[in-house]
Amino acid sequence: MRALAAFIVLFCSACASYVTPGGPVHFADINRADIAALASRQPSPHFPVNIAVVRVQAPQYKSYSSESYGSGRFSVVTTQELLTEEQLQALSKWPSVAAVVPVDRLLLPAKLDSLDDLRLAAAKLQADVLLIYTVDTSFEIKGRGYGPLSVISLGLIPDRDAYITSTAAAVFTDVRTGFTYGVAEATAKASDLSNAWGSSDAVDKKRLEAEHQAFASLLTQAEKTWTSIAQQYR
Repeated sequence: MRALAAFIVLFCSACASYVTPGGPVHFADINRADIAALASRQPSPHFPVNIAVVRVQAPQYKSYSSESYGSGRFSVVTTQELLTEEQLQALSKWPSVAAVVPVDRLLLPAKLDSLDDLRLAAAKLQADVLLIYTVDTSFEIKGRGYGPLSVISLGLIPDRDAYITSTAAAVFTDVRTGFTYGVAEATAKASDLSNAWGSSDAVDKKRLEAEHQAFASLLTQAEKTWTSIAQQYR
């Protein structure tokens, strides 16, 4: 009986799996307008500015630890899985920034189809600039890539053959006009994964590690981008 029980445990462990998180958003997909309309947009900064921050992901985004809100061309993750209170305070100390506030789901429509939906939510917060960011996380195991919502069988995998790569990207948008001030991007990779593939909790901890690193690096790049924006437009 003990041998049978041990076999069942090993068998169930081998059958365990982890589902990778949903995908990112390509900003061009939510900022749909003809060339003439895009070219006619102008900045309207009121310095010091109020910045609204929002995370957007692919439609029906889901990860091991969070879900998104809204239907349509994209969705919004309103749980602050990556953005910390300390980082919010640091953003508020950027040049020519008066305040920084996350966009709450109560301000968003149920259907999200365009940048205008996000701008309207930011306007309700009296924001001048909208900082939109998205995260793209992929897995590579033994040379095979696993994209959004892929199923990975858990088990022992050599560390040198397993990686989690996360890229965080952001764009600064004028709330009033939709003008794009600038963009920023950063990538991080998590390795040392040989002991992580025994459970979904352990895998997801590594996923979050990569995403936190990418997001922290993104904020460093975004601060440089914003400093140039403030110097140019204030």
